Amino acid sequence: MPDEQQHPGARLGLPAAGVGAVVSFGPRLGAFVVDIALSAVAAFAVTAPEAPQNWSLVVWAVLTVVTVAVFGQTPGQAALGMRVVPVDGRTTVGLWAVPRTALIFLLVPPLIMNGDGRGLHDRLCRTVVIRSR
Repeated sequence: MPDEQQHPGARLGLPAAGVGAVVSFGPRLGAFVVDIALSAVAAFAVTAPEAPQNWSLVVWAVLTVVTVAVFGQTPGQAALGMRVVPVDGRTTVGLWAVPRTALIFLLVPPLIMNGDGRGLHDRLCRTVVIRSR
């Protein structure tokens, strides 16, 4: 079957739909927005009555690195039924969560998707975002 007719994740041995399938851009963006909102609320809880300013970014980065490294998903990803998994046999994302988060912060790498539905940040860090439910 030609590559253009295969579903995202086929080359990785992932199913076309259901649990384990590659998550499309829309739900991933939704999870990112949830994580940003949670980070802003958490930062405001510490800086109130002042605006959190860049503290929201610090909270988001720490939240993302820790939860992806340890649990394989951010709170937003968990809420929307997705997780980050390694594609190279590792059991956890681990320290690859650091460069992955840094690349997401730049915003452009997640927009550069390949036929498997993986952004540049996922390809460089050897991960993929799949459905968890």
